[in-house]
Amino acid sequence: MTPLDLAYAVAAAVLAPWWMRKARGDWPARKGHTPALQPSTPDRRRLLLHAVSVGEVNALRHLVGLLTPHCDLVISVGTDTGIARARELFSSQARVVRYPIDFSRCVRRFLDAVKPDAVGLVELEVWPNFVRECRLRRVPITVINGRLSERSFRGYRRLRPFLRSTFASIEHAAVQDADYQERFVAMGVPRDRCTITGSMKWDAAAIADPDEIPQAIPLRDAMGIDPSRPLIVAGSTAEDEEALLHAACPPGVQLLCAPRKPEHFDAAADAMPGCVRRSIPGSGSRASDRFLLDTIGELRAAYALADIAVIGRSFGTLFGSDPIEPAALGKPVLIGPAYTDFTNIVETLRLAKGITIARRDSLSRVLADWLDHPDKRAAAAQNARQAIRSAQGASRRHADLLLSLLQRSAVSG
Repeated sequence: MTPLDLAYAVAAAVLAPWWMRKARGDWPARKGHTPALQPSTPDRRRLLLHAVSVGEVNALRHLVGLLTPHCDLVISVGTDTGIARARELFSSQARVVRYPIDFSRCVRRFLDAVKPDAVGLVELEVWPNFVRECRLRRVPITVINGRLSERSFRGYRRLRPFLRSTFASIEHAAVQDADYQERFVAMGVPRDRCTITGSMKWDAAAIADPDEIPQAIPLRDAMGIDPSRPLIVAGSTAEDEEALLHAACPPGVQLLCAPRKPEHFDAAADAMPGCVRRSIPGSGSRASDRFLLDTIGELRAAYALADIAVIGRSFGTLFGSDPIEPAALGKPVLIGPAYTDFTNIVETLRLAKGITIARRDSLSRVLADWLDHPDKRAAAAQNARQAIRSAQGASRRHADLLLSLLQRSAVSG
């Protein structure tokens, strides 16, 4: 056991009361017991992309199609919901596997099974043992769609003496904006190996008309949503937000909430008495105007039904959620004031007059105003779509970078 492994073990013991409350399965894979992957196509170099959870997986939607004609692609994911989403999106294009916990033995088992020729870490998944083991195997690593928020940077900075060599070992960091670039450089990535490439989330948002989403109408009919009445859809909601939205929703307007975390589903149902639950056929009543989307993978279909989209995790002490998907569907988007994890995206939309920021105490008034003025909603939706189109292109830049990394690894190997 290395000193870092010992530190992990101590931390795991101290934090056990917290992490044991969360249901986690697939422990053999978490310990690196991944079945050995045979080449899908002879003589192709293998690229491993790691995306920690659902948001990072969704960001890969455009990139994967650019890479698969040129390499053997494996996607690793850390969370259960992320694994499910990756399999839904990419099972026909790539192998999807569980990313291991960062104990050295687990990492070695995982890399022995996957045998990548190069690795792309999505946003910020820089684990010391994993990076060290890849360096020992001469497997180059790049960060793509790099993002290091101010909040995360404060935590990382405390550990900078221990993490500097890890960040310095990264072959390249392709980051979303100048603020993130400065933080990666401060953590140890050489400036000449850290470039600004923009956010792939703009590319992952497929601009489409709502009636082009085939799952939307079946979802509407199954839940009993009335198409003749306005519908507010709140995505990725967190604790207390369902109650806030329930109270702020104007009379006669329907409200659908989609909590971000499955463990929050029951509490969200309690906050909207009598709501129809997607997972329980026949729940609620036919006259109900409150709906709970307590399933995974149907939020886009719900957004397609919305007259207004509200972005959750932004009205409390959390740090926001991604507003791009409903904006790409031509929906007017509203977000709360807490969005520091998505500052660049929100500010881009705000400057384009494609998103509205509302406080808790003004939420009811803003919703009522938008519902009374369809022209305001249409203008905001049009502005947001134009901002998305102007920001796209990062996936192609990341694909070129990753394929170049694979090519260089072939020459050096």
